Amino acid sequence: MSEPSLDALRARMHELKDLGGVLGLLTWDQETYLPAKAGAARAAQLATLQGLYHQRLVAPEVGEWLERAERGASDPDTRAMLKVFRRERDHAVRVPESLVRALAEAQSAGLEAWRQARSERRFDRFTPALTRLLELRREQADAVGHGGERYDALLDHFEPEMTTARLLPVLERLRSALVPLVDALDGAVQGPPVFDGRAFEAERQWQFTLQLLGLLGFDLEAGRQDRSIHPFTGGTHPTDVRLTTRIDARNPSPAVFGTLHEFGHGLYEQGFAPEHHRTPLASSPSMGLHESQSRLWENLVGRSLPFWGFLYPRLRAAFPEALGGVELEDFHRAVNRVQRSPIRVEADEVTYNLHIVLRTSLEVRLLRDELAVEDLPDAWNTEMERTVGLRPRDDVEGVLQDIHWAHGEFGYFPTYALGNLYAASLMRAAEQALPSLWEEVARGELGSLRTWLHTNVHQHGARLPAEERVQAITGEGLTDADFLAYLRAKYGALSGRSLPAAPVPGA
Repeated sequence: MSEPSLDALRARMHELKDLGGVLGLLTWDQETYLPAKAGAARAAQLATLQGLYHQRLVAPEVGEWLERAERGASDPDTRAMLKVFRRERDHAVRVPESLVRALAEAQSAGLEAWRQARSERRFDRFTPALTRLLELRREQADAVGHGGERYDALLDHFEPEMTTARLLPVLERLRSALVPLVDALDGAVQGPPVFDGRAFEAERQWQFTLQLLGLLGFDLEAGRQDRSIHPFTGGTHPTDVRLTTRIDARNPSPAVFGTLHEFGHGLYEQGFAPEHHRTPLASSPSMGLHESQSRLWENLVGRSLPFWGFLYPRLRAAFPEALGGVELEDFHRAVNRVQRSPIRVEADEVTYNLHIVLRTSLEVRLLRDELAVEDLPDAWNTEMERTVGLRPRDDVEGVLQDIHWAHGEFGYFPTYALGNLYAASLMRAAEQALPSLWEEVARGELGSLRTWLHTNVHQHGARLPAEERVQAITGEGLTDADFLAYLRAKYGALSGRSLPAAPVPGA
């Protein structure tokens, strides 16, 4: 027998999912096809829709329905759905609608200012917009509540139940473990220069990435890929998942590995159980778990020798002039070279998390009022030298390279590092469950891994918190042991070097 309050609540959840889908479509369009003069109009549209979403979420009758539904809920899925919805609504009722609208407008303005600053290679063109976004995020953190650490409120939005007090030691452990690894491996994975001075025609790269999505198993009838300055995944619904990639005519790696990364996100989005599609359960419980899927496909699968044993003949056929004389092993070493780079999205697996350490430390200082926005470029360059070991040539290579601050997404960056840790643990569990996994990958047969991920991760959506989901699969929660063991085994073999001892595992 149906329960009236639960029925009414489900109807409102469906409505909110639909509004969220439209917002997703507008933001996707904003970063792909929006005409240059339409920025202000889009900002107003997004602010209006965000305001309507907020109104429908915090309406008093929704709170009444939710309380009644919680008292009568019996089956596990309903209880999980109500728990996720309760969390979203409790946060929303603390934030005034005026702040929601102001944030939406500031995010659109921030995106336009960031693009302009990048085109002029000047951070000061972005400073006013970023200052406004930071001011509004501080207001949001104070409204939501944080117990004295503003960053906790923003971090919790992306990684529920994670705190600054727990996060910073995790990242510091990674810094301590990775800096000596980078020192030992920088330039050690030797091979001929595969990409230097070669041309990789943009349209052929584009067609190859579309072919790659088909080979990987992305449903192109339930999604699409386009181009953007910064690759991302968005969309409106599990049957409408939007990926983007970027193309560099001098090197196919950004397009190929960008597509692999976003495929991991897209496969997750397409994999939610159909019965949950218009409910809060059709979502990842955290961005760290979402990033685990993209990093797993981009790196643990996508940079492996078995994978390229299957894919490389296809890439060489697409670029016979550039790659005709390049052997598989040389190509594989090239895409696994450990080399200090100022650009996060192009960083190798060993140095990547150091970029996250850098960004997180700056975000925490900004939210603690220990760092002024106008001082960010100098602080960035100093921290890049200390952590990664080099200095950017200009602001585009430095503080302006990521899109996240243009959206005011403080608290997002740490989820990349958490995703790397979760990905390694999940891959260890997959290897144990699928003894012939790598033989299948070498034949281009990826169905077993896709099915394993769907069964264990994707279809469950937000039923469990992220760390509980990983623990249910692997037997452990958040740990750096699997990730560091993976790096040492892989890069010890590739470099032929004895690597520094790993620290005692921790979380």
